[in-house]
Amino acid sequence: MTLVRFTAAVAGTFLAAGAVQAATLDDVKAKGFVQCGVSQGLPGFSNPDESGNWSGLDVDVCRAVAAAIFGDASKVKYTSLSAKDRFTALQSGEIDILSRNSTWTLGRDTSLGLDFVAVNYYDGQGFIVKAELGVKSAMELAGASVCTETGTTTELNLADFFRTNNLEYKPVVFAKNDEAVQAFAEGRCDAYTTDQSGLYANRLKLADPASAIVLPEIISKEPLGPAVRHGDSQWGDVVRWSYYAMVGAEEYGVTSANVDEMKSSTNPEIKRLLGVEGELGAGLGLPNDWAYHIIKNVGNYGESFDRNVGEGSPLKIARGVNGQWNKGGLQYAPPFR
Repeated sequence: MTLVRFTAAVAGTFLAAGAVQAATLDDVKAKGFVQCGVSQGLPGFSNPDESGNWSGLDVDVCRAVAAAIFGDASKVKYTSLSAKDRFTALQSGEIDILSRNSTWTLGRDTSLGLDFVAVNYYDGQGFIVKAELGVKSAMELAGASVCTETGTTTELNLADFFRTNNLEYKPVVFAKNDEAVQAFAEGRCDAYTTDQSGLYANRLKLADPASAIVLPEIISKEPLGPAVRHGDSQWGDVVRWSYYAMVGAEEYGVTSANVDEMKSSTNPEIKRLLGVEGELGAGLGLPNDWAYHIIKNVGNYGESFDRNVGEGSPLKIARGVNGQWNKGGLQYAPPFR
């Protein structure tokens, strides 16, 4: 190949790559909404009401992206996905974002053609049992039957836990989470396992939530977060920074209630966040007030946490490691500059 032909080929490759990288944002703008992949119903994270309106911590990620792009958090359509089908839906282009309590792992990050862009909830796997069983620790589950959902890290962690502790068990797996919860409710297994947040959420589905107890052991790390298709770096940046805008806003004390008055803040970081100074939106392909619309329409991370899974919700989950970095937690937004 001559130098001229080689140079042309390389240039063509970079042009093609650039076209791929810009594709999702352009497509979303053209169709007028964000297609968001969510769960089949997990209270606090992604759950529809009787009218089909979705809410939850994961749902708010997609609402934030819509607010950033369109100035309207309602510009989202939701696709309910099983754990088995969620990654295929993203790979195939059926959805633009997967925001479905999915654990960020090395294998998923490198072999499924997708990129995790942030962690919106730090979790860990646990067990729930009927109180009448008298079990106080997961170490007492030798010989137990355990319900779980197939196609998840939960299923793999379950096997690792019992193998590590030389305990026998009987896995009872289901394609859908609600099927696993129903089987547990009917006494078809001794215990049910998933992320701890899911244990508290699914316990609310039982006829008598007080009849079941969450065991104290945490058997895994489960960093949960949204994912996008690999190779689309611009879209990844949009989703990532839409989430970080919520985290940063909480750190700086900017809320949905005071965001308008905070435009007059003397803090340069807040001015850049809200688009009063600088041109941070240009690098994302968004209006300069993209973060303002997120905070105005969705709120900061603390507001989202509280109403969906925290003290303002039925789950009453403490912030813990999901608190801000300067308050002993792990939530940390990179600088807005």
